[in-house]
Formats: sequence, C-alpha cells, structure tokens
Amino acid sequence: MYDIVGKRRWFYVFSALITIPGLIFLLLTPLTGGQLGLQFSIDFTGGTVWEVRFRDQTPTPAQVREVMAEQGLPGSVAITTTGDQQYVLIRTEPIGLTDFEEVPPPGATPEATPDGTPAAEATPGPDASPTPLASPMADASPTAGASPTPVGASPPPATGGGIGLPTEGRLAELADALQERFGPIAEVRQEASIGPIISAELGQQAIVLIILGSAGILGWMTFRFSDYRMGAVAIAALVHDVLVVVGIFAILGTFMGLEIDGLFVTAMLTVIGFSVHDTIVVFDRVRENRIRHAGEPFAAIVNHSLLQTLGRSLNTSLTTIIVLMALLLFGSDAIRSFVFAMVIGIISGTYSSIFNASALLVTWHERNERRREAEFAASR
Repeated sequence: MYDIVGKRRWFYVFSALITIPGLIFLLLTPLTGGQLGLQFSIDFTGGTVWEVRFRDQTPTPAQVREVMAEQGLPGSVAITTTGDQQYVLIRTEPIGLTDFEEVPPPGATPEATPDGTPAAEATPGPDASPTPLASPMADASPTAGASPTPVGASPPPATGGGIGLPTEGRLAELADALQERFGPIAEVRQEASIGPIISAELGQQAIVLIILGSAGILGWMTFRFSDYRMGAVAIAALVHDVLVVVGIFAILGTFMGLEIDGLFVTAMLTVIGFSVHDTIVVFDRVRENRIRHAGEPFAAIVNHSLLQTLGRSLNTSLTTIIVLMALLLFGSDAIRSFVFAMVIGIISGTYSSIFNASALLVTWHERNERRREAEFAASR
C-alpha cells in the first residue's frame, strides 16, 4: 500500500515551491505601483474599453500603442479573433463614451438630401465647418472611403447597419488618429467606460465575497464533521489554491501582461467550491473509516481514505479539465483568462485536497496527541 501521508513533508516542500514565487510577485504589485505583479483590468482600476475592426488591415498592438502614445493615452492593446474577423481591443484611462453618431459602413452609397442636393455635393469641403451632427472622423481621414451623413439625410440602406463612432471628446480624437493611420473603422464591437468609484466597489465586493464564502465553508464543515480542525485545514488548502492561481497571474501579468477582471472573481469562487468539494469527499471517508478501523493510527486511517477516494477525485478533475482545455483552445478570447484561471485552480485544488488538506489534518492530530502525552507524563 502506498503511503501518501508518510511523505507529506515532500508535499509541503512542493507546495512552498509553487506558492513562494507567486507571493514574491504579489508583494511587488504594491511596491512597484502596479508596474510588476498583478495587472488589473478596468473592472478594478476604472477606464475605457474600445474594441474595433478596421476595414483594410489589422494593425499590430505596437502600432496602435504608438498612436495612443501620440495622443497621450496610456493603456494596453490586444488583438482578439472571432471567426475570421480580427479586432483591436484597446484599454485606456477613462475618456468617456458620449455623443455617438450612427455612421454608415465604409463603401455605402449615400442618398440625396431632402432638398434634392446629392450627398456628395452636400458634404462640406476641407475648409468648410462641419455640421453639428457630422462625424469629424470622415474629414480627418483621407482614406475613410465614405462621406459623413449630412443633416436631415436618411441613413443609407447598407448591409449590416451603421456603426457607432464617437463624435466628441478624446475617444473621437483617438478614432480620428487611428483611421488616419490604418484606414476606416468597419465595426465597433464593444465600448464601455467604468469610473474609479464603481471599480473600487467591485474590488471591495470581490474581497467580501471570498471572505464570506470561506467563513461559510468553515462553519459548515465544523458542523458537518463536529471537528473544527477539518474546517480549518480545508480553509488552509483553499488559501493554497487561491495563492497558486493569483501568484501565476501575477507572474504572467509581469511578463505577458495577463490581466485579471471581474470574471476572475467568478473563477476564484468556483475554484474555492471545487477544492472544498474534493476535500469533503476525503474527510467524509475519514469519518467513516475511523469507525470501521477503530484502534488503528490516525495517519493509517487517513491514508486508507485517500487511496479509496483517489480514483474518484482524479477522474472528476480530469473530465472537468478536458472540457476547460477545449474552451481554452477554441473558445472566445473574452473568456480565455477566466478558463485559464479555472484550469490552474482545479489542478491545484485536486492536489491540495489529496496531498495538503489530509496531510495537515494528520500533522495537527499527531501534534495534539504528543501534547496530551506530554501533559499526562508531567502530571504523573
């Protein structure tokens, strides 16, 4: 019979090796002002997200960042893919998303104005002042390929409808600069702006959710097994899993710019539930075997329980990871970081339930036994 519990010190060492590097990068997050360590999305920092597709080309993130730097806008740029379309995902400081106009797609044929003047003639020239409702981006880009919709004109019956482009503010200036450099924007896929107050509330709520979830787990397991130690070691294994996932995101955030967003909190809560589920399965078998194998050492009872539940734990985790890997490889970019956090968390949760939680319970039990023996010997 393989003695898993007897080799628990090696498992403690391995857990330290996979958590300490992440802890170092987590500490670097506040020390470096966010330059190293965790990289937070606008869900937590506040800011503007704008995802667009250009008609003629897909610029590289470096090219878009160059244009943003010229506009004095810090932020990150990523290329997302959906089907055969590639989009430019821009994240920057809050710059507002007000005053939009529906602009016909590039290449659409404009109709005549109500007074019979052709749209081409109604379009103001380079020296003329644009009408209040005209899009400044059409005049700013010589390659726009379409004239702005004049005042009072009906939108052209183009396939796919119009696209919402900003007409005022810094985002409109950024849109002008991007279109001047890379050609007309064919589609606006998403636009969102989150202020610092809302993002701070989201961060606080995320912390409260994790704390309340952990407290509920501790209370339930103490009640279920009539032993607070089982609840405490389950929380310790849970903290281990959280540190592994957050630490890996801190390392990858430093070197690859991987960000955590609102979905990351959902992934963490799911990982917590999955980790505790595996731990409960093992502890429930420990409770049964303490009755069946009364008189045996506690370490032997726990080892029996681990071997009896090992196949079930591995099979459950493996089938879940197969589905998550399919989502990670073929799913949308919008959920990729969420799925990646789930994969890491489930692997860590399976490991900690088998090799950490039960081992900590044995260590705690044996320490209490030695203390009682020492107290009994001293009292004689």
